[in-house]
Amino acid sequence: MKKSLYIFSDGELRRKDNTIYIETSAGKRFLPVEDTKEIFAFGEVTFNKSLVEFLSQKEILIHYFNYFGYYMGTFYPREHLNSGYMILKQAEHYQDQDKRLTLARAFVWGAYRNIRQVLKYYQNRGRELSDVIAAIENEAQGINDCRDVSQLMAIEGHIRDRYYKAFDIIINNKDFQFLERTRRPPKNNLNVLISFGNSMIYTMILSEIYKTHLDPRIGFLHATNFRRFTLNLDVAEIFKPIIVDRLIFSLLDKNMISKKDFESQAEGLLLKDKGKKTFISELDKKLETTIKPKNLGRKVSYRRLLRLELYKLEKHLMVEQEYEPYIASW
Repeated sequence: MKKSLYIFSDGELRRKDNTIYIETSAGKRFLPVEDTKEIFAFGEVTFNKSLVEFLSQKEILIHYFNYFGYYMGTFYPREHLNSGYMILKQAEHYQDQDKRLTLARAFVWGAYRNIRQVLKYYQNRGRELSDVIAAIENEAQGINDCRDVSQLMAIEGHIRDRYYKAFDIIINNKDFQFLERTRRPPKNNLNVLISFGNSMIYTMILSEIYKTHLDPRIGFLHATNFRRFTLNLDVAEIFKPIIVDRLIFSLLDKNMISKKDFESQAEGLLLKDKGKKTFISELDKKLETTIKPKNLGRKVSYRRLLRLELYKLEKHLMVEQEYEPYIASW
């Protein structure tokens, strides 16, 4: 099983024969190319054409983030599984309003159901969330009545706003109060964690798309425009509540991340490297956790579940099987 590789040091990433290494002020560290599926670069990492050509041959993506942990972009190698047929099918489903709406509605429905599942999980563990659950259930009644994607996006936004307001009840920690959703820069510690976690799941799904025939530039809920990738954003809506949000709740409940892991600078709040490493380590463990989804008949890891979601989407585009989003059942 190939793994993700994380680089926090500043340095030069270089090729040497059939392997690569990172050279920093502390010296050289060789990296296990054959066991690597993607590289996350959080430090100031430079590389040259020779390295890019080698990574392309090895089908390894590089996701790079800036000093504050914001996702900046991805080196996306030439698609070895690229399919003209699948691109045409994606474009067809995007340009046909009814077909696009069907998929967009499925993503919003999946996001809602998993948000509700998370709230139910914590309500069963003593949190008073009945009013929030009732409110999002009421919002969700309009999903099937939407006649365009903008209406769907509005409903999804309202559901998520109500859901985020429940974070303070679930977390119950004065150092990690939600208050409101803020981005670039996040205005408090909790928003920093949410933004960082969302960026991680966006890029991990992008890596999984690379291993399919799908084109990440053509999404259905998020508009296909001048942004580089949108399909990963669509799929992430389903998994953010059950992977990212539950991970955040767990990290804070176990005091694995505290206010000491953040620092304030002129440009905004920063999650220190120690906090990032803790978050990523626990995220990797979460993704390797196995579950047994309904209708599958066998256990799979959460990471494998991401790929299976994309395969279901391919079948829908080829009119083999209607797409149904994954709904957690724990």
